[in-house]
Amino acid sequence: MKVTEMMSHKTSDGRFDAAEAGSRSFANRPVLVFWETTRACPLYCIHCRASAVSQPLLGELTTEEGFRLIDDVTSFGRPYPTIIFTGGDPLKRDDLFELMLYASRLGVGFAVSPAVSELLTKDALKRMRNFGASSVSISLDGATAESHDAIRRKDGTYDRTIDAVKEAVELGLNVQVNTVIMRKNFFDLPRIFHLIKSLGVKTWELFFLVKVGRGTEVEELVPEEYESACNLLYDASCYGLTVRCVEAPFIRRVAGQRLQSDTYWNDDAYLELKSELLRLEGGPTTPSTLRPRGTLDGDGVIFVAYDGTIYPGGLLPVGMGNVRSDSLVRIYGDDNLLRRIRAREIDGPCGVCEFKDICGGSRARAYSYSGDPLSSDPACIYVTART
Repeated sequence: MKVTEMMSHKTSDGRFDAAEAGSRSFANRPVLVFWETTRACPLYCIHCRASAVSQPLLGELTTEEGFRLIDDVTSFGRPYPTIIFTGGDPLKRDDLFELMLYASRLGVGFAVSPAVSELLTKDALKRMRNFGASSVSISLDGATAESHDAIRRKDGTYDRTIDAVKEAVELGLNVQVNTVIMRKNFFDLPRIFHLIKSLGVKTWELFFLVKVGRGTEVEELVPEEYESACNLLYDASCYGLTVRCVEAPFIRRVAGQRLQSDTYWNDDAYLELKSELLRLEGGPTTPSTLRPRGTLDGDGVIFVAYDGTIYPGGLLPVGMGNVRSDSLVRIYGDDNLLRRIRAREIDGPCGVCEFKDICGGSRARAYSYSGDPLSSDPACIYVTART
C-alpha cells in the first residue's frame, strides 16, 4: 500500500475518539512508578537499557530510602500508582521482600520484573504471590533456545524461562511475558506468541527497541517493518490475550485504522507474519484487546533509577531531580518537560499529526535520535511520510 493511500485513513470508531483521548486522565498521577531497584543482574542481554552489571553499584537507595519512596507514592492519593520493582534484577536486593511487604501494608499495588536466574526459584515466585504481587513479568525474546539465549547471552536461560513461566502460572500468579522487538527476532514473533499462549500466559508486552545502553549496538527495524509489527500485534490481540506495547504508541493509530479497514496494510513482511500466525492459531477468536489510549514516558509513567534519579521513563535518560531530595509528586505534576509531553507540545510531524492525542510518539526514541525528547518519533511511518 502506498503511503499516500495509508494517510487517507482516519479513525472513525468511537473507542478511538481523539477528544476522549485528550482528556489527560494521567495529569494528576501516574499509573505506574517504575523503580530500578538495582543495576545488578546475572545476565548480559544485548539490548539492556541499563547496561546492567554483575554487582550492585554504589549509591543504590537504601531500605529506608526505599520505604520513603513508597511513602511518596501514597502522596499521589488514591487510587495509588502501581510500583514496578525492576532492575537489573530486583532479586539481587536482599531487602526486596521487605520492600514488598511495606508496600502491601500501605495498600500500594506492586508488580515484579525479575531476571531469569538461579534466584528466580519456585519459592521466590510463591513469596511474590503471597506478598500480593499483582503480576510478575518474565522476558522471552525467542521461540527457541538458540534465538532467546543468543539475545540473553547466557546458555540455558530459555529453558529456565519456560520453567519459570510454567511455575508462575501453576501458582496462580498473573504472568506477563515481555518481548523486545528487534531485527534478530522480528520474524519470530508469531511463534513466540504461539508459545506463550500455549503456556497459559494472559498478557504479552512488546518493547520496541530504543537505542540506549547496550541497545545502541542492536539492529532495529525500519518504519515499514514497525508498521508490519504493529499490524501483526493487532492480529495477535484478537485471540484473547492482552497485548500491550512499550515505546510504540502508534499502535493505537494502527488499531483504529484496522477497525475501520482490515486491509489497511499489506506489505510482504506483514503478510508473511500474518500467514505464520494463522497457520499456528487459526482465525481470530475475540475482538482486539488493544486499548484505545495508553501511557507515554511522563504521561502516566515515571521512572526512579537505582540511585534515586527521576526520569520520565526508563528509556528516556533526562534527569528531573532525585527522590532523596525532591518530591516525586511535585516533579510529576510540575516538571516543564512532563507538562509539555502531556500537552503534546511536540515538534515536527508528531506535533501536527491528527493522532497525536492517542499516540504522541515515543519520546524516548525521539531523544535517542535527536537529543530532543520533544522531537518526532522516527519509527512511525507517518513521520517518514511527512519529512
